[in-house]
Amino acid sequence: MKRTSLFAVAATALSLTATSLFAGDIMVKDPYVRSSMATSVTGAAFMTLMNHGDTDDRLIGASTDVAKRVELHTHIEDANGVMKMTEIEGGIPVPAGGMHVLERGGDHVMLMGLTSPLVQGEELAVTLTFEKAGEMEVTIPVDHERKPEHGAMGHSTMHKSDDS
Repeated sequence: MKRTSLFAVAATALSLTATSLFAGDIMVKDPYVRSSMATSVTGAAFMTLMNHGDTDDRLIGASTDVAKRVELHTHIEDANGVMKMTEIEGGIPVPAGGMHVLERGGDHVMLMGLTSPLVQGEELAVTLTFEKAGEMEVTIPVDHERKPEHGAMGHSTMHKSDDS
């Protein structure tokens, strides 16, 4: 019985590390990046940020060698009902014991001035900077085949703190 339990714990740990990365109490799960077309000069990265700690944290920046500029973005509706993309001031909160989903149609990491195309199946290194957890390098696959419904606006797992 003891061997079975140890095996189950090891198998769970391996499966988590295959799709997740940690920095302190922050875990990044299921990251992917895409651009609108092969000749695009912009792209976006999506992922789930999970905080397994007792203290709120905040994603305050990101960088990568494949873009001249990287910003944290969201979509907002203007007075005319038109959705616009805008930079998030102050970062993206990740509440203690909670998560924040970066998804299409919502919050995301915007890659601007791409220095090379985002090619299906390739990977790129992105450094995420958290207010408390510090820097975390994430290897993100380029996935242009991800279904449009995945991460669509209104996703039920998106949680934000009251100050966002």
